[in-house]
Amino acid sequence: MVESAEKEIVPKPERPVGIRHLIAFLLFLGTTTSYATRVSMSLGIVAMTNPNDYGHPVFEWERSVQDTILSSFFWGYIMLQIPAGMLAGRFGGKFLVFGAMTCTGIVNLIVPLAAVHGGWIAVCACRVAMGLTQGLLYPSLHGLLGHWAPAAERSRLGTFIYAGAQLGTIIEMMTSGILSASRWGWPSVFYVAGITCLVWSVLWLIFGASSPSTSKWISDEERKYIEASAGSDELTGDGMPTPWKSIVTSLPFWAILFAHCGQSLGFWTLLTELPSYMNNVLEVDIKNNGLLSALPYMSMFILSFVFSWLADFLVNRNIITLVTSRKIFNTIAFWGPAAALLVLSYLPPNNLALAVVIVAIAVGLNGAHYVGFMLSHIDLSPNFASTLLGITNACGTVFSIMAPLSVTAVVKDEKLASEWRKVFFISVALYFLGNLFYILFVSGDIQSWNELPSTGEVEGGVKKKTTNVTVRRPSIGEQKF
Repeated sequence: MVESAEKEIVPKPERPVGIRHLIAFLLFLGTTTSYATRVSMSLGIVAMTNPNDYGHPVFEWERSVQDTILSSFFWGYIMLQIPAGMLAGRFGGKFLVFGAMTCTGIVNLIVPLAAVHGGWIAVCACRVAMGLTQGLLYPSLHGLLGHWAPAAERSRLGTFIYAGAQLGTIIEMMTSGILSASRWGWPSVFYVAGITCLVWSVLWLIFGASSPSTSKWISDEERKYIEASAGSDELTGDGMPTPWKSIVTSLPFWAILFAHCGQSLGFWTLLTELPSYMNNVLEVDIKNNGLLSALPYMSMFILSFVFSWLADFLVNRNIITLVTSRKIFNTIAFWGPAAALLVLSYLPPNNLALAVVIVAIAVGLNGAHYVGFMLSHIDLSPNFASTLLGITNACGTVFSIMAPLSVTAVVKDEKLASEWRKVFFISVALYFLGNLFYILFVSGDIQSWNELPSTGEVEGGVKKKTTNVTVRRPSIGEQKF
């Protein structure tokens, strides 16, 4: 909770749309584009290894080689998560995001040439490089949210930005097949993705900014409102070293970390292994139906906005506190899919409609995690949100990689439902325990280590900041999180 001298009131700007919304829109397009490029290989590799009518190169890669190419993205992705969070905290997210998207675009343009002249090893190198650059993206996004998102709008803006991941996947699934079958062939999948990244990078370089104070487009009225409401200071590089000891001894932070790991394993099990389960056990071939394959992503994309609106409505009307909102929606995102996995694991064969509905519901409910643990990093520390996300995302990526490995280790006969249930039970257990730990120990308070001790008094691990500027916002008001 923030105490104030009440010397100046900073009301919400009268204009309904401001530069913060433009920043959010650009970042939404950024996540859409980045995820489209991320999954482009998953779909493009099918066309690369099958004959075509236009004379484009065809590669006779074994299944193991294809899996190596697809997994190589994560080899690079995991390496820069924590350094990216620290860099974004010190120097701002604008140029890190710009560099990440520019390099991603360039790498995509190189992939066809690398495949023809360097084979699968060169393609793997491109994917590792893309993973490295995109490893800078999400920690930077969280840092930007910490500076740009007023507390009253954080759920909506955060969900809007991160929901671009689902839209990017949907767009890529709908367009890559068309592009691959056209006269331009599979290389056009990577060319279109690369050019889109570069166009976005130019727009971001012109209109983007690390914080309101560094934006040349923002009005003084909107800048003061955001700075008074967001809870973050200027870039943390000046006199604000990362409080590592405070972070690693923070129980609320560990609650977020466990939740992120549970989400990663459960979600990637849903999306990467359920098609194989449905095909081998339920005798339902969803992989060859583009609409059915995209339906879970569409469900998550749509429901994430419903959850974000509802979360802000409940908090802004003082119906529930912010931390209660985080717990409720995180429970929906975790225990909902866990229940759906249990039902699906006992579903009889040849139930196409019911199986697809259960998968769509499971993945759709998972969209609530955007207003659950995903924004809790900013609740705890707007200044170090990028570093916190870098840590939890790095650990979460390890669990994402474990999703397919768990199938390899556990499932001996892909035709037996009993074998697959072991995999699903692992995901259900992590979903359940991760959320249980989260709801027991997460906090909605800005922690004392968000700033240097000299900037305010500390009571009970929660900062009480004295300032000459306050904000009148009905969403948070005088409630205690």
